[in-house]
Amino acid sequence: MPFGFYQLVRFLALVGFALLASIASKENKTNEMIIYIGLALLFQPFFKIALGRTVWNIVDVIVGVGLIISIFIPKKII
Repeated sequence: MPFGFYQLVRFLALVGFALLASIASKENKTNEMIIYIGLALLFQPFFKIALGRTVWNIVDVIVGVGLIISIFIPKKII
């Protein structure tokens, strides 16, 4: 894929994780907010974090699986 595609995906990930962090903050879920902020910083497109292709593939899979699992975890009603 062209380099611009990966830049777009990283920018969309930054926006998505920032939005999730904002929602978690409003719901007083500090742990989730910190995780989403960390992921937003990890995937941001402005300053590259060089982890190597293998490590990035592992990170991508772990984050993807974590996001899919988070969809199916029942939300607690307060």
